[in-house]
Amino acid sequence: MNEETPRDNDLFEELLRESARVAADFDADENDFEVSSQPDLADRHALRRVKGFSTELQDISDAEYRQLQLERVVLIGVWTEGSAEMAENSLAELKALAETAGSEVLDGLIQRRDKPDPATYIGSGKVIELRQIVVATGADTVICDGELSPSQLRQLEDKLKVKVVDRTALILDIFAQHAKSKEGKAQVELAQIAYLLPRLRGWGDSLSRQVGGRAAGGAGIGGRGPGETKIETDRRRIRDKMAKLRREIAEMKVSRDTKRQERKRFNIPSVAIAGYTNAGKSSLLNKLTDAGVLVENALFATLDPTVRKSQTAEGRVYTLSDTVGFVRHLPHQLIDAFKSTLEEVSGSDLIVHVVDGSHPDPFEQIRAVREVITEIGGGDIPEIIAINKVDAADPEVVMEILRKEKNSFAFSARTGFGIEGLVRAIEKSLPHPNVEINAIIPYDRGDLVSAIHERGEIISEEYLETGTQLRALVDGGLAKAIEAALL
Repeated sequence: MNEETPRDNDLFEELLRESARVAADFDADENDFEVSSQPDLADRHALRRVKGFSTELQDISDAEYRQLQLERVVLIGVWTEGSAEMAENSLAELKALAETAGSEVLDGLIQRRDKPDPATYIGSGKVIELRQIVVATGADTVICDGELSPSQLRQLEDKLKVKVVDRTALILDIFAQHAKSKEGKAQVELAQIAYLLPRLRGWGDSLSRQVGGRAAGGAGIGGRGPGETKIETDRRRIRDKMAKLRREIAEMKVSRDTKRQERKRFNIPSVAIAGYTNAGKSSLLNKLTDAGVLVENALFATLDPTVRKSQTAEGRVYTLSDTVGFVRHLPHQLIDAFKSTLEEVSGSDLIVHVVDGSHPDPFEQIRAVREVITEIGGGDIPEIIAINKVDAADPEVVMEILRKEKNSFAFSARTGFGIEGLVRAIEKSLPHPNVEINAIIPYDRGDLVSAIHERGEIISEEYLETGTQLRALVDGGLAKAIEAALL
């Protein structure tokens, strides 16, 4: 363990004072954010899940699809590695996911195994115990903390006699509820049907009958095939739907790419705010730019990326992007579908990785987020660790993160503690222009002076009779433009 430095002691004392101050100011209302100031949040709370309704995919085929009726649920997890505390944290996260989806969690179980049972995920003995708990609590759904194979799903439902949902389906359901933009909805639908395709099911033998030619039974043009079974026809329709969605997402991606290329052309640095879901990314963006983005103490509150302009103390312009939150075992279907959105992270010049300092295991969150960032091609991008919620965190834990993560800063988006230091760190970490110019810009070329202020770093500025003498660092493109204008 490294020896405590005077600076560490001072910071620790400052964190203690901040925690004490917030505790003294804390009132009976535990909600961090006022609903009245956020119309989107009020709308979301007004449109809670209605009992008996579901997020069922429509207009794909007439097969029986997996309907998610998450009302009264029991959770089950399989602990295969790590400590008991990690297994409990994982189940606590599953509980938060289930509640975000609009369900009431009645009970939770953890099964210790070397690996999940290939037939029932939890083993036959645990299935009997789980069935007794389902009957005793009156639960109508069981949620498993892992991804189930189609056969495991079938076996569990046959034995438990209630609906069984895995972690992937649960996250997809939350995304379906929270998607607002056209692109977001298309991305979620693509992820859903990619997940549902291998799990297509129907009653009895209704999907095993062959249709084809005149025996299509009214299926009509497009429904007749070369002796296809009913399930094969439905799978073909779903694949057609997936192809259509991919085309739509690709078309919508063009607009985002155009804006990104425009920023690159003008060498405007981009900063992506990334991190675990509910770590406080949107709160930080609002604090830095007054963006007015929806803030909610819930998982996956933000799905649609928001890009806002900001500027350094010297007036240099850069962009800040709020992105979708990550989570352990983020479904691959979502990563594939949200590729165009996640490019805001992989194409940025700097990643501000927001960490929830009050979480029971913040280091596991850091590991999970870095895993996804690496997967989408952003592993080599410079990173700042921004430890949020220090007003509610254990100061010892915050200090441990600060010691282990070399480029880390503690702050609180709620109280404003540490924001100035984080902003200075962001500005210092931005890529710097490297071409030095020393020129007199005529007064009728104010556009060039403005561009130098926005995109460059001013070393000296003096007003002469013939124009503004500027000595500054700029990018190569701007340097050429200035040279051409002064010829």
